[in-house]
Amino acid sequence: MRSFDDSPSPSEPPGNGRLSLRMRFDRLRQKEPKDKNHVGLLPSRGWRQRNIQFINDVLIPHFLAPRRPGGPASLLASLELKETGITWLGHAGFLVHFGGKNILIDPNWALWHGPVKRVSHPSLMSRHMPYIDLVLISHAHFDHLHLPSLRLIAAGQPIVVPKGVGNVVKNCAFSKIIELDYWQSAEVCDLNIKLVPTKHWGARFIHDTYRQFGAYLIKYADRTLFHCGDSSMFDGFERIGKEAKIDVAMMPIGAYRAPSGRPVHMNPEEALEAADMMGASHVIPMHYGTFPLGGEPLSEPAIRLMDAAERLGWQDRVQLLPEGQTTIFAG
Repeated sequence: MRSFDDSPSPSEPPGNGRLSLRMRFDRLRQKEPKDKNHVGLLPSRGWRQRNIQFINDVLIPHFLAPRRPGGPASLLASLELKETGITWLGHAGFLVHFGGKNILIDPNWALWHGPVKRVSHPSLMSRHMPYIDLVLISHAHFDHLHLPSLRLIAAGQPIVVPKGVGNVVKNCAFSKIIELDYWQSAEVCDLNIKLVPTKHWGARFIHDTYRQFGAYLIKYADRTLFHCGDSSMFDGFERIGKEAKIDVAMMPIGAYRAPSGRPVHMNPEEALEAADMMGASHVIPMHYGTFPLGGEPLSEPAIRLMDAAERLGWQDRVQLLPEGQTTIFAG
């Protein structure tokens, strides 16, 4: 039996007139952008065994387990202008009350993403949302840009997306689609929104590698919030920290044991290191505990994060948000 790791060279003719895996991967490699913060699409050695283990140890057990009910919710509808209210909606989704505006970031109320099952019902549904003034999408991956969720809340608001992603949301009922390239900013709803790079990739499908991806700096007056989207560790966080004094950073901490073996997500310790590189005053974790997308146990990222925070003396800077409950940060 021949595995990918010892598969034939591209010059070896494929059997039965079909492309070999190696030839398919070579074609993918030719399409991949060469910019330094773009993670390639090719899996690393041992990907077959990791995928089998992921299916057996993660996908099937969660598929068979009953979905848990959503937790209690406490959405605060009225906040003062100087107060920042942040509500985690699960995965990378947030409702942020900032500068008197309601901002929705990467909302996702899906119960399934293909064979991946949401482990609990959402604590807050779209019908519970206040009027949304602005929507931000970090990149086009299905778990961050979930079209059915966007259609539930689209009602004539503007939406900000990275360059190349606008055509994905063009049939939603948004009044204006604003595409940003890296380091570009736009004044929207009295807020300054700037797209900054991350180390990830942005293709919605294999062929559309032209789509950008990134994180957002959201500024109002002298306060700044940061939503990281998806990223692995890279030195670009240092430059991001020079752009603004970040009051609250929403950082991904899960799916770091990717079945592909590609370095596409940070682990909890790296998320804190990145927050420190940016000089963030407070850290809120995300991208964990909702969809089992990595090989790690679902409860592991939060435990590792708080252990690392204790070792660093960051207990007052790191806060686990219960899904559906608003936490207030005073200005």
